[in-house]
Amino acid sequence: MNSSNYVRIVEVGARDGLQNEKTLLPAEVKIALIDRLSATGLRTIEATSFVSPQWVPQLADAAEVFRGIRKLAGVSYPVLVPNLQGYQRARAVGAADIAVFSAASEAFNRKNINASIDASIERFVPVMEQARTDGVRVRGYVSTVLGCPYQGEVSLSDVVRVARRLHELGCYEVSLGDTIGVGTPAKARAMLHAVAQEVPIAALAVHFHDTYGQALANILACLEEGVRVIDSAVSGTGGCPYAKGATGNVASEDVAYMLHGMGMETGVDLDLLIATGAWLAAQLHKETASRVTCARTAS
Repeated sequence: MNSSNYVRIVEVGARDGLQNEKTLLPAEVKIALIDRLSATGLRTIEATSFVSPQWVPQLADAAEVFRGIRKLAGVSYPVLVPNLQGYQRARAVGAADIAVFSAASEAFNRKNINASIDASIERFVPVMEQARTDGVRVRGYVSTVLGCPYQGEVSLSDVVRVARRLHELGCYEVSLGDTIGVGTPAKARAMLHAVAQEVPIAALAVHFHDTYGQALANILACLEEGVRVIDSAVSGTGGCPYAKGATGNVASEDVAYMLHGMGMETGVDLDLLIATGAWLAAQLHKETASRVTCARTAS
């Protein structure tokens, strides 16, 4: 059990959030978003993704955005890369933190990248090797850890296997993602407990989507198991491509509010975070998905 009082929030709104938003934002707005997030006290802000623009048009300006943001001392700005080509593009603009990803669901991997779980992991072994040579830190994502839109239930043994493999390959941290937001607290706790038998809890993060309104409850269950790193997205950006009308990531504002109310430390200025989320929602021409922001800004 981790008794530490500090929880690190990994802000994923500028990447995981925006990539599923219909409104395309210009690079200068994304730069302004990340600079605003930097000012809130967040220590890890995922900046963008160096994937093919054909896959994710929203992030076609990855190089321009990464070059344009103010990089504060003590703050890391990881970027997602799918392969060695993406890694080289990221390095060309000075990225020193990257993230790689796989799914715990065979069906999800085959549907998305036409490869098995094992083949998907083998694809970024060269990335891991190059990162080690370059002294670049690598974070790993495991998606569909509590359910898959194609196969339904996902075997716990597959989740454990993928997380362990990413850690063995050199990922300093492995983020466990409930991509479609179907998890409930008991399932989240059991999943985390199983993975923590193979990967140290200090190297694990959780990443919950709020499709069924369970994200905060799931986070609390995982905090009680000892996890101290939580992925979230300002304003709850993201949507969920597999659940019509659903919100996406759990809102960073709501996570910070809950943590502060529990006496946990985040280093985050909640008022600045709320202001940033409200600003972003206006840029996206939509209502914020943050309950805290709705409560604080109700007239």
